[in-house]
Amino acid sequence: MKITIEIDCTPIEARQYFGLPNVEPFHAKMMARIEQGTAEAIERFSPGALMGSWLSALPQNSEWMQRMFAM
Repeated sequence: MKITIEIDCTPIEARQYFGLPNVEPFHAKMMARIEQGTAEAIERFSPGALMGSWLSALPQNSEWMQRMFAM
């Protein structure tokens, strides 16, 4: 014997039916934090930021670095 039950509902309706908590506010907060962290990481690894950190770490070699990129 085979019984098939098909339920047509949204994920929100299914969570409400089973008594699960509403995680939408938590999800929105976490996504905002992830987006902010990603944007900060992208800014840190931009070409200008990388060159600035390399040249500030090696001020005596800035001419050498310019020659390397000029080749």
